[in-house]
Amino acid sequence: MPLPININDLLHGKPVEWERLEFKEGWNPEAVLHTLCAFANDIHNLGGGYILIGIAENNGRPVLPPVGIEPTQIDAIQKELLHLGFSAIAPYYHPIAVPVEIEGRHVLVLWALGGPTRPYKAKISLSKDSKDYAYYIRKNSSTIRAKGADETELMSLAATIPHDDRVNQQAKVESLSRELMQDYLQQVGSDLAGQAPNLSLVELGRQMGVVGGPEEAPFPLNVGLMMFNPEPWRFFPVMQIDVVWFPKEGPSGNKFSEKIFKGPIPRMTRDALDYIKRNLITETVIKHHGRAESTRVENFPYDAIEEAVVNAVYHRGYDTREPIEVRIEYKELFVISYPGPDRSVRLEQLRAGRAQPRRYRNRRIGEFLKELEFTEGRSTGIPKIMEAMKKNGSPPAEFEFDEDHSYFMVRLPIHPAALEVAESATGNAAISSATVGAGETALAGEVGSTKLALSRHQVDILRNCLADMEISDLMAIAGRADRTKFRNQVLRPLLTDDLLVMTIPDKPTSSKQRYRITDKGRNLLASLNEGAA
Repeated sequence: MPLPININDLLHGKPVEWERLEFKEGWNPEAVLHTLCAFANDIHNLGGGYILIGIAENNGRPVLPPVGIEPTQIDAIQKELLHLGFSAIAPYYHPIAVPVEIEGRHVLVLWALGGPTRPYKAKISLSKDSKDYAYYIRKNSSTIRAKGADETELMSLAATIPHDDRVNQQAKVESLSRELMQDYLQQVGSDLAGQAPNLSLVELGRQMGVVGGPEEAPFPLNVGLMMFNPEPWRFFPVMQIDVVWFPKEGPSGNKFSEKIFKGPIPRMTRDALDYIKRNLITETVIKHHGRAESTRVENFPYDAIEEAVVNAVYHRGYDTREPIEVRIEYKELFVISYPGPDRSVRLEQLRAGRAQPRRYRNRRIGEFLKELEFTEGRSTGIPKIMEAMKKNGSPPAEFEFDEDHSYFMVRLPIHPAALEVAESATGNAAISSATVGAGETALAGEVGSTKLALSRHQVDILRNCLADMEISDLMAIAGRADRTKFRNQVLRPLLTDDLLVMTIPDKPTSSKQRYRITDKGRNLLASLNEGAA
């Protein structure tokens, strides 16, 4: 891996502070170990530092030309560094080693970034019988053992940095999408939206708090990649929401319908919720004897589902290779995420709606979700689920996690009236979408085992989308003027159900973006035409 800065800038202390540089004339594993520990602790949050092996120093300054080290020694040093990282420093830590040539001499540069799991401690001595460890920090341009107030200050950093707030050294700042970042700023009405086009990507990222690392080596934070990268699953495997529907036979049967949602957190969450709302929520009308007014109830109240899914997105472990799963069975709906809640949460308190976690797993994701009005982030999700079930007249929601807090499950029982309708219906007739745009008529068509309900505008778009078309063309077909409402109410559902596709899917807001109908869309049109005939 190349260094993030020119080697000559390192030697002359620009733009790197001398406090972040250490020169070693030769390989001294014990001294190097202590300095690596100090850089990893990064007590002043400067971004770690650099150790240059093969250069003598005088009063903290490099002596040039360098002494250099033998090329054959470089490989041996790198192997010893790997061993020291596992056996002589805790938690384990490894710098990035880069061989360079300076004035005809070979030098090994160790690039030591501030560690994500500080504080670190290293063996005081590498002698055979030594087992004692100590904490080391940087003071000016020296490595010293942390004692007294310094050690107390270092211990205050003991809480592990949450996974979403860590620098991702496997990605580049260019992995962040400027378009997604600017879309977000416009959605939340940030004053930064007007300045964003004139800022570099690094400056914009730092202003939004999604870029970290030292000035000469910026890296995106995990939360930035989750929010503003079109394909975050490349960095966080199985970052997805699986929506699985089982017919009456349940999981033991041979039939089920599955749809997987991926993408940046806001898009993934909205698309999954839109799909559930339009395809899996039904409304039942209950007529009362001697009363003109009827009662309308949902099989599963959407508000409860929304809170459960957003809660899972907020609190799941993004370093866990398990998806969020929404399972819709004949009599109940489950939202399952991994791992479970914080250890401070007690199941009996949670079931009573009084759980108050002392720590949040993803503090930065929570900040962004609050700005997008997905969540309030004040432990209100569980009470809102309970209230939504009560308001709909449904049985109470149930919450579950095991003794090891390895998973969290929300169970929503179906409304008894909806269950009665489902039991009297045949096939999949009870599972159809009852939600369409305000004031629009629903036209139902069936694709595979799932029934879809489309508005008149959506059907018009499918019938007239004969070639790659711009969003303005689609709006003209639907007679819509508000681009945002059109995108949310008409276009996004067609994309979610794979009836339309983008020609440039990795740049959803590109000025060159076009839309085309899919084979699934054509099949749905055919079924609608047959029904009309």
